[in-house]
Amino acid sequence: MHGTILTLLKRYVQTQYDHSTWVKLVELAGLDKVEFNHKTVYPDEHIYALVGHAAEMTGLSAGELHEKFGEYLVPDLMYMYQRLLKPEWKTLDMLEHTELTMHKQVRQEHTENSPPVLAVSRLGPNELMIDYVSPRRMSGLAVGIVRGLAAYYDEADRIDVMPTTTEDGERVRIHVRRH
Repeated sequence: MHGTILTLLKRYVQTQYDHSTWVKLVELAGLDKVEFNHKTVYPDEHIYALVGHAAEMTGLSAGELHEKFGEYLVPDLMYMYQRLLKPEWKTLDMLEHTELTMHKQVRQEHTENSPPVLAVSRLGPNELMIDYVSPRRMSGLAVGIVRGLAAYYDEADRIDVMPTTTEDGERVRIHVRRH
């Protein structure tokens, strides 16, 4: 997992809860000796441990926490990738171009990092389907990012998440429709 995501997770926990919650979380995860740096790639197990313990602490599921964190990430992601975005894009356009713009750049700049594969099919001017594929099984993060994009673009989108297509959650269909 790219260090940027982990440093943003730290900020998310500190702003949504407090600094002592973050300290307790990294201790429970056995990561209190790790200094997260936005330029480093860390084992995926780090985020699994942090989110797993956060779920225990909050009573929310890991999927719900991923969604909330995904929503929170959007303003930072939009800032980081602003040079790749077109000013006329809105939520659906952004989703349609994520794989070939932002994810392509991440793969080129950080060969050891692998964002999920998003196969986006435009079903019409106000509707698309995202096929999320990742062995990380963090589709809740993708759903949260979709919702965060809708909020970022000030659009009242309705997001439908279709059932996973495999038992383990590596493949998830996300249906996005603008009313």
